[in-house]
Amino acid sequence: MRAWQYVGTGEPLARVELPEPVAGAGEVVVDVRAAGLCHTDVAIMDGPTSSILGQVPIVLGHEVAGVVRELGPGVTGVRVGDRVGIDPSGGFHGPGVGRDGGYAAATIGRVGELVPIPDGVGFEQAASGCDAGATSHHAVRAVAQVTAGTRVGVIGLGGLGQVGARIAVLAGAEVHVADVRAELEDVARGLGAQGFVTDVADLAPLGLDVLIDFAGMRTTGPAIDAVRPGGRVVQVGAGAPEATISVERLVIKRVELLGTLGSERADLESVYQLMASGELDPVITTLGFDDIPAGLDQLRRGEATGRLIARYAD
Repeated sequence: MRAWQYVGTGEPLARVELPEPVAGAGEVVVDVRAAGLCHTDVAIMDGPTSSILGQVPIVLGHEVAGVVRELGPGVTGVRVGDRVGIDPSGGFHGPGVGRDGGYAAATIGRVGELVPIPDGVGFEQAASGCDAGATSHHAVRAVAQVTAGTRVGVIGLGGLGQVGARIAVLAGAEVHVADVRAELEDVARGLGAQGFVTDVADLAPLGLDVLIDFAGMRTTGPAIDAVRPGGRVVQVGAGAPEATISVERLVIKRVELLGTLGSERADLESVYQLMASGELDPVITTLGFDDIPAGLDQLRRGEATGRLIARYAD
């Protein structure tokens, strides 16, 4: 079967033909219909996070949606033909990190990872929910603890930030967005944001309860400066490996600084229900299987619009 394989740091993905996967005990084979492209893949290819991989070479792609083709021994509760997303909350053991993932015609899903895709939710949406959606949901609801009336700042309106902003709006929060790309103001307003700025510092006069940083482009320090005294800063994005913060400001303002990574199965299930209801409809740019390397280059250059999703032919 066709696949794009990571072979080493600094190397381009290799277009290879691999044997068809075979489902073991507690596993199924999933014919991939859509796979999301993530900055994590770029960081793996460029070196900073390649150490998290469970094997090399490996097929990347940890946002996977498709159709169950084959059941392994002992599998119950799943049928051939089921539409499923693969929950990536297994982290370092999951697809595209611990084992071959979604940049291939088919991949292995473990029964406990399979989340049914509701009627009315397309494969592209379902794939985006597997990381961008679930990670954003977890950051907003579980870590930032956003509820009705919370005054929220969202930094970065990329693949995760746009979902996080919308989830905060749906929770009843007052949402303000900061992104250096002024052309995204209309997108932010469309998500329900009440304010938009191009500089995080411009959020400071608002006295926001929480700032959620989906960018991580040395924006942690400005976020601490901008949040209200006693507020919370949640770090999701890690676009730059290091940031400088003022410990004095952190202490004097009594700011709570929290980092978060990934999600839980319940987050993906909630995201799928929001998608099925029509309340959550992420901005998605689709591309073909052969365009995956070019799409990752787009991410590397910061030129992607919304979440990039590779859509495979049925």
